[in-house]
Amino acid sequence: MKRIGITTTVPVEVLLAAPRIGVDLNNLFISHPDPESLVSRAERAGFPQNCCSWIKGIYGACLENGIDEVLGVTTGDCSNTLMLMEVFRLNGIKVLPFAYPESPNPALMWKSLERLARLLDTDMEKAEEVRLNLSPVRELSSQLDRMTWESGLVSGGENHLWLVSTSDFNGDQEFFGSQLGDFIAAARARKPYPDDMLRLAYAGVPPVYARELYPFIESQGGRVVFNEVQRQFSMPGPSVPLEVQYSRYTYPYSVFDRVKDIREQAALRSVDGVIHYVQAFCHRGIGDIIFRSAGSGLPLPILTLEGNTDFGLTHHIKTRIEAFMDMLRRGKRLAETAGRASRLSI
Repeated sequence: MKRIGITTTVPVEVLLAAPRIGVDLNNLFISHPDPESLVSRAERAGFPQNCCSWIKGIYGACLENGIDEVLGVTTGDCSNTLMLMEVFRLNGIKVLPFAYPESPNPALMWKSLERLARLLDTDMEKAEEVRLNLSPVRELSSQLDRMTWESGLVSGGENHLWLVSTSDFNGDQEFFGSQLGDFIAAARARKPYPDDMLRLAYAGVPPVYARELYPFIESQGGRVVFNEVQRQFSMPGPSVPLEVQYSRYTYPYSVFDRVKDIREQAALRSVDGVIHYVQAFCHRGIGDIIFRSAGSGLPLPILTLEGNTDFGLTHHIKTRIEAFMDMLRRGKRLAETAGRASRLSI
């Protein structure tokens, strides 16, 4: 199969029906042994310093890995992607566009999917066959997610790595499914995390410092039981036709749809607080205003962290996480004390 780079999660079923192997350029960038070198490569090519490091990393990863065809998302992701596609063209890379509809409407989504299928010389019937074949792998992803928040057998970092990889299944969906099945089987024999650990939700795009973030949270007595966007990449929920599946996918649409999803999952998973990650120079960071708004936002304490090209946790970020978790613990103790006092007065 021919490789095609992708700039974010796209309808991978249509790619596989083409047939193409989707390669998530974000994952190539962030898993690189020296991701900063890819950013530097982009800056030497003329990308400005005040441009999102993910865009620069995608550019560097694409060129370093010899990707000669890219599917770029023109609506529903990052506005910088539009100019990135132009630069790819300048470098002789074939660029194909895909646009999510402006609203999560299955009829509009069908038209977008059909347009993509024609662009790739395939059809929706073949794409639906791929969707059915992928259903067992997606169900395994849901099992892994439940084992994170329900049975406490999977860490937040492991949850992040597996779910973020469902954007392209690491280039081989069958092997990915086999590996994930083996991981789940081994995890079932583990001892669960203690019940007294703080339960956190992670909201926002995957962080540039994921390698250190999740272990550090655990070292401070907490664990991430919900990864918002990573879970969305896995297309959670019952198997449905593609136009419905990608209409339920919250990331490309209104931030209010995302808030609704986070609210529901935070309540289901008994979350104590939310870490909201925003990428420097990204328009999505403005959504933090809505996350924090009274009534329309999230009814939980929120810590907003920003990342740029620090691929490890800085002392400043560590201190902020420690203070946030201390605050959550004090709040829980006060609530428990008030609850006991209330019961004694009845």
